[in-house]
Formats: sequence, structure tokens, C-alpha cells
Amino acid sequence: MPYRVVDDLPDSVRLHLPLHAQEIYLAAFNNAWQQHSREFDHEATAHRIAWAAVKRRYHKVGDDWVPIGR
Repeated sequence: MPYRVVDDLPDSVRLHLPLHAQEIYLAAFNNAWQQHSREFDHEATAHRIAWAAVKRRYHKVGDDWVPIGR
């Protein structure tokens, strides 16, 4: 189901990503949820799309997610 606020995101997102990356995830997930709502496993699809959106702007350095270019 779509997320209302970043505090509703799964722990795997909320506890590891910086706030801006969480906001990207939330927006991408909710958009993908609507766009793929007629598909069988649309929740998994929405999560994959949301992670892909985050990875376009952030990458992992050690244990931290940092903006690309830093």
C-alpha cells in the first residue's frame, strides 16, 4: 500500500537512507504503486522502482548512503 510519510517506510529504508533519499523512495514507490496497480506483484515492482530511483541520486560508501558526486 502507498506510504503517507517517511516514518511509514520499511525499516530497511528508514533506518539506512538519509532523509532526502527516503523522500525520493516514498515518491517513487507511491507513483509506481499507482502505475503498476493492475500487475500481479505490483508491490514488489514498486519497491524495485523506488530503490532504482534512490540509486540514481545516491550510492553506498561503506555503510552510508551519500549523494552521487561526493
